[in-house]
Amino acid sequence: MIICLAANPSVDRLFEVERLVKGDIHRPSSFVQVAGGKGLNVARAAKALGGDVCAVALLRGHSGRWLQEALAAEGVEGEFVWTHGENRSSLSVADRETAGLTEFYEHGAVAPEAAWVELTHAAATRCRPGGWLTISGSMPRGAPDDGYRDLIAEERGTGVHVALDAEGERLSVALAARPDVVKLNVAEASELLGVPTARRDDSLAAASKIRDMAGGDGHAGIVTRGAEGVILAAPDGTLYEGRLYVRGRYPVGSGDSFLAGLVTALDGGAGWDDALRLALGAGAANAELPGAARLDPSRAEALAQQADVHLL
Repeated sequence: MIICLAANPSVDRLFEVERLVKGDIHRPSSFVQVAGGKGLNVARAAKALGGDVCAVALLRGHSGRWLQEALAAEGVEGEFVWTHGENRSSLSVADRETAGLTEFYEHGAVAPEAAWVELTHAAATRCRPGGWLTISGSMPRGAPDDGYRDLIAEERGTGVHVALDAEGERLSVALAARPDVVKLNVAEASELLGVPTARRDDSLAAASKIRDMAGGDGHAGIVTRGAEGVILAAPDGTLYEGRLYVRGRYPVGSGDSFLAGLVTALDGGAGWDDALRLALGAGAANAELPGAARLDPSRAEALAQQADVHLL
């Protein structure tokens, strides 16, 4: 089973407008709303791809009830911890004329320490040896800086595989617990390492360095490069490069869908090359539809067959 931790979920909205003009009133030509935040995006995409998934999320108030109902409508099983306040919301505005995207993300309310303890206990209770735990995105304000680290250490100690997609200080702290997979984009990798990572050679070095920081042998480091593809430093030290020459208009959630594809394939027994293909296919399929992680699984599989994945 794949357990997807969503510590700071969000009601995610996407507006499309013909042209975004600062200071003007805009009437969206289309609108999509999904149960979002990175953790729930991973859960939704993994479920669509055929994974056996459970989302473990911190929910609050009326917005939390909407998130719960939205996940149930999509067939995503959930284990929920409730606390006071409301879940945050996020807004993306797509400009049809320029194909640009403007995004607004709330921080979210402070979470009591007891809620964090209950959330991590819920995740641990659901995890099984040999299965996967994905830890994606931000932690709520009030959660301990070492919260991800302690959860990773506990679960890896029981034989659970852990995939981490985070940033900032909490990423740096969490790496000490040696997650099995660390997936970062070029900006996150640059922040972690303190060096540029956008160029191909820099991304190659960054993926290997991230693998080393996560524990070296037996661990994987991944740097996603947007339209330029992805670099994977596999657990045995092998370097892979992957690209898919397909572009969509809706990139929000593509990184989460990538992680969902990777973990779903690995959980099903695939090798790293095939897992990377499905990850690329899922990320690209996500970008073709409005609303994060609302991908068409058959399209993701078709795109995976088109992915160029090779050893370096």
